[in-house]
Amino acid sequence: MGKGIFVTATGTDVGKTYVTALLVKKLRDAGLNAGYYKAALSGAELRDGKWVPGDAEYVARVSGMPEAAAPEQLVSYIYKTAVSPHLAAQLEGNPVELDVVKRDYAAALAKYEYLTMEGSGGIICPIRWDAQQHMLLEDIIRALGLGTLVVTNSALGSINALVTTVHYLRTHDIDVRGIIVNEFVPGDTMHEDNVSMMQQLTGLPVLAKVQRGDTELQADVQALQAVYR
Repeated sequence: MGKGIFVTATGTDVGKTYVTALLVKKLRDAGLNAGYYKAALSGAELRDGKWVPGDAEYVARVSGMPEAAAPEQLVSYIYKTAVSPHLAAQLEGNPVELDVVKRDYAAALAKYEYLTMEGSGGIICPIRWDAQQHMLLEDIIRALGLGTLVVTNSALGSINALVTTVHYLRTHDIDVRGIIVNEFVPGDTMHEDNVSMMQQLTGLPVLAKVQRGDTELQADVQALQAVYR
């Protein structure tokens, strides 16, 4: 049976998918059996008459997963509309069922020793919201018993966004195991200080500092392995 981690972010467009792809690639390049799974994806891309889950395709292609040719195998629910999954399901039908997510996650975990599950948007993301059920992203994380990695950037305001996200996770009984900082600028006084303050205020390690355009994750493989449980 494999081990898993959930990757969330301090908000939309922080670079969660980009970082996730580098993370999975790092593990696979180290010879580890690493894979990827996503419960719900909104904003699928129409290519040659077929709706493609772009995030999953990107991660699989960059990391060299065999599912790169069929990325729909990595996602349980694919929606066309680029909105939160709960609204996409209201518009298109096919709302997320937790039992389906549990089944698909278990199947992926049986296939991959190190499974990275990517979230949708930030941590407070409605996954389903209708007359039958109210489901937030955190409900899925807890149901699967996963810990989290938080992706942030190091720009102005990133301390508040990161600390607030970590506080929310902890107060909702979700284990936070580390931080990955995206769009980091080495030598920039503010970026360097933001990263230092993030670590001091949360007590969490920054596992990697990703610069714009990086094609490799500069991180210790053993430290990355340790967050998967």
